[in-house]
Amino acid sequence: QVQLMESGGGLVQAGGSLRLSCAASRSDFSSNAMGWYRRAPGAQRELVAEIAQGRSTNYRDSVKGRFTISRDNGKKMVYLQMNSLKPEDTAVYYCNIIPPILSWGQGTQVTVSS
Repeated sequence: QVQLMESGGGLVQAGGSLRLSCAASRSDFSSNAMGWYRRAPGAQRELVAEIAQGRSTNYRDSVKGRFTISRDNGKKMVYLQMNSLKPEDTAVYYCNIIPPILSWGQGTQVTVSS
């Protein structure tokens, strides 16, 4: 059974930083594009950042220049470095493959206070 475990969230003030981590137990992890998603209160889940097998990346416009996605295939880990956080970044953050066909993990809560 594939598991996705997110960690690293917390409460920070606007302008602060957090680094999220995602551990995947998928055997073919390195062959999948991976993404970080988020769900804000009252909103639908949205893709925030993605990283391909070859490590090319794409970002949602609202996080460009502030967030950086990376991966370590040997450790089956995906990371999201979040800088200059804004209150509108408050959400539960999840990782999944692209497209997100795996069961969702519990996510990690990020709360940015103004």
